[in-house]
Amino acid sequence: MSDEPIEAAVERFLDETESTLDSYDQGYADADATITVLRTHIDELAAAVDDDETE
Repeated sequence: MSDEPIEAAVERFLDETESTLDSYDQGYADADATITVLRTHIDELAAAVDDDETE
């Protein structure tokens, strides 16, 4: 995510988060797995924001 504009990083975060929650809602993932994936998405977004602030 580090080379993409912050707007694209946020859009990607929202899309991936929605997909993760949809998988949970449909019963394809349990709560622990869903939280783990969401934490990964949050960490990726935070890294993109940090990269954007240092440029």
